[in-house]
Amino acid sequence: MKPLMKPLTALLMAGVFSAAAQAEELTVMTSGGFTAAYQGLAPQYAKTTGDTLKTVLGPSMGKAQEAIPNRLARGEHADVVIMVGYALDELIKQGKVDPASRVELADSRIGMAVKAGAQKPSIATDAELKQVLLSAKSVAYSDSASGVYIQNQLFKKLGVEAQLAPKSSMIERIPVASVVAKGDYEIGFQQVAELLPIPGITFVGKIPEDVQSVTRYAAGIPKNAEHPAEAKKLLAYLASPEAQATVRATGLDSVPR
Repeated sequence: MKPLMKPLTALLMAGVFSAAAQAEELTVMTSGGFTAAYQGLAPQYAKTTGDTLKTVLGPSMGKAQEAIPNRLARGEHADVVIMVGYALDELIKQGKVDPASRVELADSRIGMAVKAGAQKPSIATDAELKQVLLSAKSVAYSDSASGVYIQNQLFKKLGVEAQLAPKSSMIERIPVASVVAKGDYEIGFQQVAELLPIPGITFVGKIPEDVQSVTRYAAGIPKNAEHPAEAKKLLAYLASPEAQATVRATGLDSVPR
């Protein structure tokens, strides 16, 4: 993380951050796709600003009680929420997040994984991906944006919806790669940034671009945030040019500016 120190220090000296400001503890709720990038960037930010970042993990949507919308609905506190863009937009419509605070962070694509040591199939074309799906004994996908797309659209696009129905499952709360690593499912799909950090799997690759679904990650500040000024500074850093090398290293794509 050392390469980030000089640019972040420059931001401090430019007045983006106030050295005289009192250090605060910010509660950051982040969903899976951007979590690895956030965890890579957070330590240097905290070290430079003095703020403490308390991280709360949860999916952007779904029925799980850990899901960010469900946490907020229960009255849980957050200074920053990082999640799938359209899920954030829904919270804005509900009046729970300040619309002026919305910041776009990264694009995320769907990838496929198999258990470590298993044969790595080719999924470079639609035909190859279709054959892999038809041949697989079991298929897992997430209960967040990527899984919703796979269940409702990808299988239909490939013409395998009927064949996949009895052998595919949506995995709630836990990373899809974790159940693939244990051998519970033969292949698994999730956003690349959520597959790569999990041990025990082999990353096969991204699904073909013509059947790909690109998820935009964004962040915002809840209207009841305790530290909105400090939250705004954190969001500016996460979206800054200095953060992009770390963002891309986790499997995400930078948002065109």
